[in-house]
Amino acid sequence: MSSTPRLEVTREQVLAHRVATQGLDRASTAPDVLALGVQDTPNGSARLAFAARGVSAEAVRGGLDRVWSFRGAPYVHRRTDLRALAAALWPVSDADATARLESKQLERGAALGLEAFTVTARAFRDVVTTPMPKGEVSTAVSAAVPEVLTFWCEGCGARHVSGQLFQQAGLFAALEVGVTGRQTVLAPLHDRFPVPVEAAGTSDLVRRWLGFLGPATPADAAALIGTKPVVLESVWPAGLAEVSVDGRRAWLPEESVDALRTAQPGNLVRLLPPGDPYLQARDRTLLLPETAHRKELWRAISAPGALLVGAEIVGTWRVKAAGRRAAVTVTPFAPLRARVRKALEAEADTVAEARGAAGATLQIAG
Repeated sequence: MSSTPRLEVTREQVLAHRVATQGLDRASTAPDVLALGVQDTPNGSARLAFAARGVSAEAVRGGLDRVWSFRGAPYVHRRTDLRALAAALWPVSDADATARLESKQLERGAALGLEAFTVTARAFRDVVTTPMPKGEVSTAVSAAVPEVLTFWCEGCGARHVSGQLFQQAGLFAALEVGVTGRQTVLAPLHDRFPVPVEAAGTSDLVRRWLGFLGPATPADAAALIGTKPVVLESVWPAGLAEVSVDGRRAWLPEESVDALRTAQPGNLVRLLPPGDPYLQARDRTLLLPETAHRKELWRAISAPGALLVGAEIVGTWRVKAAGRRAAVTVTPFAPLRARVRKALEAEADTVAEARGAAGATLQIAG
């Protein structure tokens, strides 16, 4: 850990710094929204995250691919980043691999550690040589891996490879995750790099995350990856500054300190989709202090988007198709000022454009 003298900062400074770092102020013509990729759950939400920052998916140079990356969740990444990302996300040890696989489905299989990822990624590569429905891939991979990596499904009357292992191994197998209608389709990436043999670049990955969503703690970084904090001790990056966020110790890159110290919230209004990079911070009590509001925003199933005003989350929103238009419904936690309500009209149009709709219909509940 860094021995740099601790800097006292407020919650408001941290949030304002994250807004600017992530391009939500639209001050940059090309914010690095893909520094860590953009989660795409539900399918299409990444495009809304780009739009919230004033850029389009088509404007991102180098092309994009949708893969299972952090914790096995669907993310959109730059195609040119995927080989290095796979190496950085490869478990750093058997203990790390075991921590990522802990579940009732893998009570014995998790003990295989790194071998569990290796054999599953290789099975993927043998099975998926052309685009295939996810269900067919699961059946074939389940038959190809050791039985200890599968579980018995009473409903199907068959053994399945653990879902947790299945999706986390997808990137290491160099698989693209597409959607056709309501069906998930897996296909080989254009650049089908080899299955990693050891982790490389993990410290750099953690450092980028701290620059993007810091100040944060080792526990926060571990939660992003889906492992335990002790695992990251060997790859915790150097060159970090220790700060105190309202009394909580946290770290960020030293070169980010000045920007954090001078960060000021602006007057922006944004509609952030579920899984937006801003919502990927693991210190959710800092992002949204009210417990009831956190439960509503970070729902396990069918989560809404977040209404961001300045650097504060002040409500939720949802969108659905209404003919050729997009019907946007905003549910604020408290009454909104006239300025915010007016700005929401333009933001709803931004959502509609990103979805390919002819226009937006805005409703503000309450």
